[in-house]
Amino acid sequence: MIELIQFPWSPFCIVQRRILEFAGVRFKITNIPSQDRSLVWKLTKQRYYGVPIIKDGRNVVFEINEDSQVIAKYLDEELELGLFPSQWRGVQSVLWRFIENEIEGSTFRLNDIYWKENVPAPEQLDFLRFKERKFGRGCIDQWCKEQKFWLKQLEERLIPFEIILTHQPHLLDDRPRFVDFDLFGMLENFLYSGHYQLPKRHKQIQEWHRRMQTVKHTDFSA
Repeated sequence: MIELIQFPWSPFCIVQRRILEFAGVRFKITNIPSQDRSLVWKLTKQRYYGVPIIKDGRNVVFEINEDSQVIAKYLDEELELGLFPSQWRGVQSVLWRFIENEIEGSTFRLNDIYWKENVPAPEQLDFLRFKERKFGRGCIDQWCKEQKFWLKQLEERLIPFEIILTHQPHLLDDRPRFVDFDLFGMLENFLYSGHYQLPKRHKQIQEWHRRMQTVKHTDFSA
């Protein structure tokens, strides 16, 4: 059985979790503290400390760089999901970089504003220390002050996806490909705290998001 090692609100973990749900296979979730990567370090034989990773029998799969998509490609090949068709290879590589930089840049900040609701009290010191070492002291307080700005940024950065979805049910064609799951993961991270809704003006994204919550691979099987 495939095991997903994650923490629940990570956008990148949500992507892989939803792909596994889409595949319809049995899988196990192991949640770890957001700042304790000792299990990941052990399973990857001290080669990686990020999340998510997956363990599939003797195989432990993890990313090799920020843009590699090793995990999703492994699941796609093993489970025959059709997420990376050759004709969309270049387009997807451009789109997922935009999604994981421009979209995620807004969504994680907006979610982190409510970090005390997500992070258990014993883990909060390490979480705050990590954030401030990476983004500067007082970064989360600053994002709180800039909340309206980041909401506006997200709304504007979603406009191209709204336009695409006006003409087709998914981002590339008539079935979900990897970039659909990638965007879904970023938006689920944004919605995780329960304090937000998808922008009201983006009706097509709202409809697409509802479909992405329940869509199964068997819906597209011949």
